[in-house]
Amino acid sequence: MAGGKRLGIAVSQPEIGTATSQDGSSVSVSKPGEAGLKALADYLAPDMRACNQVIIDRMQSPVALIPQLAAHLVAAGGKRLRPLLTLASARLCGYDNQDGKLRHVEIAACVEFIHTATLLHDDVVDESQLRRGLASANAIFGNKASVLVGDFLFARAFQILTADASLDVMAILSAASATLAEGEVMQMTTQNDLSTSVDQYLQVIYGKTAALFAAACESGAVIGEISADKREALRVYGANLGMAFQLVDDALDYAADQAVLGKEVGDDFREGKVTLPVLAAYEAGSEEDRVFWRRVIEESEQTPEDLDAALQRIAETNAIAVTMAKAEDYAAKARDALSVFADCEIKSLLIETASYSASRAS
Repeated sequence: MAGGKRLGIAVSQPEIGTATSQDGSSVSVSKPGEAGLKALADYLAPDMRACNQVIIDRMQSPVALIPQLAAHLVAAGGKRLRPLLTLASARLCGYDNQDGKLRHVEIAACVEFIHTATLLHDDVVDESQLRRGLASANAIFGNKASVLVGDFLFARAFQILTADASLDVMAILSAASATLAEGEVMQMTTQNDLSTSVDQYLQVIYGKTAALFAAACESGAVIGEISADKREALRVYGANLGMAFQLVDDALDYAADQAVLGKEVGDDFREGKVTLPVLAAYEAGSEEDRVFWRRVIEESEQTPEDLDAALQRIAETNAIAVTMAKAEDYAAKARDALSVFADCEIKSLLIETASYSASRAS
């Protein structure tokens, strides 16, 4: 991969081209890097504006604290990648509002509500103070409010599903919601445990991240009323993209600048989370290195200097490169899954988005 590096992470330089959005305007297309995701967002801009409006409307409540906390979440922004995947998958499968509704927009908003609810709960569990570069909701409004508003967003999501009345979509997203919770519990059970295998770690990140990516894509395919093999292809695309995305997220915790990352660098380290960078460094390190990792991860005995020591050991053992290579393997599987679809602009943008997932720097 071309571009600059920080502790082994390659940041791709975009190659700019053009594409046409849904409303006929010209938009920039870049590959593979972050601009590839921006091109997808630009292409789907009319759908995404409608989705954002649904999100804002559905966050309203006569209980004043709910829209206040919701407004904080909206202001924090974010990539909105999961709802974008639902919108893109529906469009790839030929959905064109033929039922007189904007089903894909409503379901995309539902996906975002599920994701945001889990973020609220996760920040409470992890005692996080930053989210996307701003103070987290729990840091401002408190843990109780964050948990309860997360519950509210889950309820809103399932109100949307009930109104949509598709048993297939409801089954996909309700199963994904259960898997998300299981993934977080699995992560808790592997925390501070260096005997965790790579396979166990991969199960954790599938549960906590990739399952919702898969569900977002498969839900869009259901709305598009596509064949079973193409629906499965989009599920596989989403699952592998989600795996790549979380692997890079775990690498960035040890290799990014805090201002770019949008959260405190080293959060995973301080919480004793066992991620692939740690497992790779532990496996490749000396006995002295392993004594260090056991102290800081398993025994949770950390000094202010230990994060820098961990970063040094991760750099020396090439653990970030190992993690990024694994992410690229999953991104390649995601791109390959789309081979069953005819070539078109939105397919190309989804392929670029898979490349972005394994090369992003934030």
